[in-house]
Amino acid sequence: MSDLAPVERRLSAALDRIAFQLEKGAAKAAKGSVFGLGRPAEAAPDPEQAATIASLREALEKERAANSQLSERVHQVKQRQETTIGQLERRLARLTEQLDLQSLEMLRLKKANAKLMESNTALREAQIEGFPDATLINKSISAELEALQAERRAEMAEMEEILSELKPLLAADAR
Repeated sequence: MSDLAPVERRLSAALDRIAFQLEKGAAKAAKGSVFGLGRPAEAAPDPEQAATIASLREALEKERAANSQLSERVHQVKQRQETTIGQLERRLARLTEQLDLQSLEMLRLKKANAKLMESNTALREAQIEGFPDATLINKSISAELEALQAERRAEMAEMEEILSELKPLLAADAR
């Protein structure tokens, strides 16, 4: 894209020079009138000048066509870039959301595992002393259940991430 900008500037400058030369030729033709009054004196057209004007007009049209094509190509490139940037921004937002969800589930899993380890330690100590308390057993089972639920939520978040990556691939295959 940066390569097109200098070419476009050069084309514009060339078009301006050609237009200036054409206007200069038209101004010379208008000066042919007597004191600016009446019809200009009929001058015999100079074949060399007519050929130059014709070639300049042809070059002007070619440059305008080339400039138009370049402008269209620049427009298409900009549209593709905007589309790509939009897709990347949506994907980044989706991945950020997934990462936040996984981080939350990972934090829950760590907390549940810490509770489980604490409960199991208390239960083990009570077993060594010879009298496991029913509340310790209850806490241990609750902590284990909580750990299993947190692990399941983490696995579900991971599955959601995998599915979200597969959906665009499946949609592309369907087309």
